Amino acid sequence: MKRAFLLTCLAILASFARADYPERPIRIVVPFAAGGGVDVLARTVSQKLGEQLKQTVIVDNKPGGNANIGADFVAKAAPDGYTVLIAANGLATNPALFADLTYNVQRDLAPVAYVGYAPLVFVAPQSFSGRTLADVLRAAKAQPGKLNYASAGSGTSQHLAMELLKTMTGIDVQHVPYKGGAPAIVDMLGGRIDFMMLNPLEALPHVKAGKLHAIMVDSATRMPLLPDVPSAAEAGLPGYEASTWWAFMVPSRTPRPVVDRLNAQINRALTDAEVKKKLEDMGVVVQTATPDQLGAFIRAETDKWAGVIRKANIKPE
Repeated sequence: MKRAFLLTCLAILASFARADYPERPIRIVVPFAAGGGVDVLARTVSQKLGEQLKQTVIVDNKPGGNANIGADFVAKAAPDGYTVLIAANGLATNPALFADLTYNVQRDLAPVAYVGYAPLVFVAPQSFSGRTLADVLRAAKAQPGKLNYASAGSGTSQHLAMELLKTMTGIDVQHVPYKGGAPAIVDMLGGRIDFMMLNPLEALPHVKAGKLHAIMVDSATRMPLLPDVPSAAEAGLPGYEASTWWAFMVPSRTPRPVVDRLNAQINRALTDAEVKKKLEDMGVVVQTATPDQLGAFIRAETDKWAGVIRKANIKPE
């Protein structure tokens, strides 16, 4: 009898938590600088989320430490649903890159909602003679260690994507890390870099202007914004996928009714026609998920990239 009474009380409390939340402004922490792609994405979703919840949703930029500063802040926040993290690939790769993380992703953060992903685009300057993946692999194998590729820094998604490509194809090309994507693109346009992985937002203007050649899209299917560019599978590399992705997280121990309400409302915002169109124009493939599905995805990504990081002996800058 006592157990039944306790379960009833818990159910009532859960329903109140779901009904009353949120009672004050929600803070979405962006672990990157204002004006970047993740910041724009967060503000797009947060505006619609605020309208739906009839509550203020504040975007708070906390950049630095390869996104670890913002993630640590949320991991140590009160588990009440009022401090939310928008995370990217670093959530899955940083545990293998940094031995001294001040938080534990699996222990201290709880998955809420998946936003979607944007497959990276493998590009080369027009001065590079190769036009297909087969051309690139042939040139690389004919000149081991001579060709190079750029990234926005060691351990970034661009770097890891190319290391995965090297592992799967057996080529030997040299990594040239930059402090950010912009200077790397400048050098590639100048012909000093042979090729690079770029997110669609960075690649599209240069591809459409004829300054860069898109060799393939790093996914199993073609990308609507680049309909003439083959997928990795079509280019001859089935099973190869590398993308940037985004997800919302909260501190662990946040009540499940609050997590579920956030999940439902974020998913609703993502499927709003205006929001979806804006994200798709950024190259984002919108794809919603349950908290449990997101948790499984993050664990799989963590395992996948930890292997790449160990094999390539990648260290953060």
